[in-house]
Amino acid sequence: MKTKMQIALLGFFFLVVSGTMFAQEITAGSNDLELKETLYKKYKKEVLGYDKNDFDTLFFEFFKKSKDKSQTLTKEEFYTYTIKIAIYSERLGLLYKDRKAESERTKQDWFDKSYADYLKSKN
Repeated sequence: MKTKMQIALLGFFFLVVSGTMFAQEITAGSNDLELKETLYKKYKKEVLGYDKNDFDTLFFEFFKKSKDKSQTLTKEEFYTYTIKIAIYSERLGLLYKDRKAESERTKQDWFDKSYADYLKSKN
């Protein structure tokens, strides 16, 4: 009887441990991904029409605002800038076929920017 109890206890322990190990991780950034995709769809046509001056204005405005210690961008503002920059990187890959891989990496880097990391950098 004692061994049956030990086996049952061991089985229960195994289920708890394996359930914890293999459970899908839910991150706080899952909402961020939805927001990024929404912004991507919203701004894609607009940004694909940008010329270099439009992009330069966007890029420098983002860096000026993000580095300003007296101002903190909202999550939507932060992602609007980063997603627009990502889309412009994608545009460059469409224009210059020989730089497509590089522009895709750059696009992904900008798409992967995290608002949580931005907030940490403000402290």
